[in-house]
Amino acid sequence: MRKLGVFFWWMVALISATACSERGAAQGVPTAAPRSDQAAQPDPRYKKPSQAQMRERLTSEQFAVTQQNGTERPFRNAYWDNHEAGIYVDVVTGEPLFSSLDKFDSGTGWPSFSRPIGQAHVVEDTDNSLGMRRTEVRSRSGNSHLGHLFHDGPTSTGERYCINSAALRFVPVDRLVAEGYPEYQSLFSHAAPGPAAPNAAPTPNQPSVPTTRVQARETAILAGGCFWGMEEILRGVTGVVSVDVGYTGGNSSEPDYDTVHTGRTGHAEAVRVVFDPSVLSYADLLERWFFRMHDPTTLNRQGNDRGTQYRSAIFFVSPEQQRTANAVKARVNASGKWPQPIVTEIVAAGPFTLAEAEHQDYLQRNPNGYTCHYVRD
Repeated sequence: MRKLGVFFWWMVALISATACSERGAAQGVPTAAPRSDQAAQPDPRYKKPSQAQMRERLTSEQFAVTQQNGTERPFRNAYWDNHEAGIYVDVVTGEPLFSSLDKFDSGTGWPSFSRPIGQAHVVEDTDNSLGMRRTEVRSRSGNSHLGHLFHDGPTSTGERYCINSAALRFVPVDRLVAEGYPEYQSLFSHAAPGPAAPNAAPTPNQPSVPTTRVQARETAILAGGCFWGMEEILRGVTGVVSVDVGYTGGNSSEPDYDTVHTGRTGHAEAVRVVFDPSVLSYADLLERWFFRMHDPTTLNRQGNDRGTQYRSAIFFVSPEQQRTANAVKARVNASGKWPQPIVTEIVAAGPFTLAEAEHQDYLQRNPNGYTCHYVRD
């Protein structure tokens, strides 16, 4: 009977190949390397543990799927029928991979998504196993085997990322900030929860479907000179939930104040602002506060501070923020309030590293400390 059971599941995997099957660990297929034509580099925040650490932290199925190209059973996994709002991250490294907003029921018994949360976080590779040619999907930073990509999706992208639950860890919306993913809250600011599954009766293995709208929170990352003064002004703005100071936009994986201050790491001193868009819109945050609290016409300089670390920049975390930032910049430029052209950079957000504790809330603890920031009329 045991041999019959093994044969049955082998046949299931083979028959499911056109639906969402992956290479089995028992086949001994070596882990594929990312395609060389995908130029993005691994994110240093998501470091792959050693083999020994992975064997200690992962279940046997998680290790087999992510490290040995294994395949979990359909309809018998954690997330195929999960309808909760949140993001899915690499179970090995924590790298963000997919959003519940792009998840749909493919009928295959595996989680399916219409797109990644960001193309830079996944790698596609050619898979010729099981006698057919398919596109394998792997995480970039951890090189974890995730699943396969098929071009038969029902959404506008036409794509179906069919992924093993064992390769994923789910982070619900209300845990995004606590677990270090505040930049993804903006995805859910105006999104209602996904549809409930038919005849959905919550069980210990099936989360209940939220019945209320996700509480709105959005994240903005802004640079405009010394972060002490920006933080002090923004902390008092109605609608702002929290402000942190830190470093972003550079080429060092472990920036600190001393190295950033040299101007050689490429980082900017920046603030990370979490706000409630139902009270304060992103456009108002930029137009009424950001573009008035510093001089956006001085290149790599604010007050007495000079260098690229003091540049004016908006680091957008979503396409919507990018569009809004460009529109606001153009509007302020055309308003005539500034005699010179605005030089503020508008670039995609990258890793944000919190500054040292002594720089957080600096002017609260040192009310006579240096600042060149004030709100212009």
